[in-house]
Amino acid sequence: MSDMIKITDLYDLNETIAADYLKGFEYPWEALAGIKAFILELGKTLPEDRFEKRGEDIWVAKSAKVAPTACLNGPLIIDEDAEIRHCAFIRGSVIVGKNSVVGNSTELKNVILFNTVQVPHYNYVGDSILGYKSHMGAGSITSNVKSDKKNVIVKGENSYETGLKKFGAMLGDRAEIGCNSVLNPGSVIGRDTIVYPTSCFRGVLPTNSIFKKSGEICIRNAEE
Repeated sequence: MSDMIKITDLYDLNETIAADYLKGFEYPWEALAGIKAFILELGKTLPEDRFEKRGEDIWVAKSAKVAPTACLNGPLIIDEDAEIRHCAFIRGSVIVGKNSVVGNSTELKNVILFNTVQVPHYNYVGDSILGYKSHMGAGSITSNVKSDKKNVIVKGENSYETGLKKFGAMLGDRAEIGCNSVLNPGSVIGRDTIVYPTSCFRGVLPTNSIFKKSGEICIRNAEE
């Protein structure tokens, strides 16, 4: 059985400004290493009637709302109608999609947020890609480095050597991560999948499933 973890399995590329970039890869983690360079090139092409350049390598849509207390480091693109709230910390190499919310004390590093993503309360998201309308509950985080500092392996029905020491999580479109959950390095969460609050997860969760606790995963439709 093959795992449904390719870019085409997880994401609607019509819902990101990074579509052309992501089309060049088969698996989403392959795109992590080049996010910085991609932003630097894309930023130069953004229309000046819709985006303004704020400092070095930071492009912010004129319709976006950015709190004066937010910390923005480039390279960074904030797309139209996004909201960056009080004390958000964007460390660089980040794309914030249209209508997305980056909230209070949330920290982002080397991340692509598709359109309408919500990371609104005390989240850490590093070396990750979050799909359209995905949502991370308050206090949920991506852990992006293994304790032994070895390369991350994605473990589903098959194992995938990523060659990466830093790899957080890949969230498919409309994934829901419960409050205070930890997604361990190399986690891949399928489309329309729910992770219960206070969970600790590593591995691959299939599309349209519910993770309740270790060893207990069910099909989402069975509960509806």
